[in-house]
Amino acid sequence: MKNLIIIRHAKSSWNAPLNDIDRPLEQRGMKDAHLVAMNSLQFIPPKFQIFSSTAKRASETALIFAQSFSYPIESITFNPELYTFDENRLEKVIKAFDNNYDNVILFGHNEAITNFVNKFGDVFIGNVSTSGLVFLQFNTVDWQNIENGKTLKVLFPKDLK
Repeated sequence: MKNLIIIRHAKSSWNAPLNDIDRPLEQRGMKDAHLVAMNSLQFIPPKFQIFSSTAKRASETALIFAQSFSYPIESITFNPELYTFDENRLEKVIKAFDNNYDNVILFGHNEAITNFVNKFGDVFIGNVSTSGLVFLQFNTVDWQNIENGKTLKVLFPKDLK
């Protein structure tokens, strides 16, 4: 069994003239990330690996969740391949995960995330919101063979306010 918790980065700021990859979180994004992280503690597997896009907004979101999960930040894998908006590239990265990881928490970007969860989950989601979390489970022991996953949990900030 492979479990994938996929989280879209929190709301980012457009206030400064920065490259897209360098945009930080805005205050609302930080609050929403903390809110979703704290409300996901009861269903997070006891052992997992965190992967994050190298974009500032995604890595900052990963750090907030890691702190909430008491996960050592030095154990987060920051992968530049996860800075993608294309679900096919995202799928390629996920299917290349080491099979020693049964539970993965991934921080990334839309449209890739929404399209990925709709392709592999069994619940249609119109749009994975910022700080949105989707928990997918796959009946396989090999990441390369993921398909027809079960959507176990969908958690968006708006559902918690």
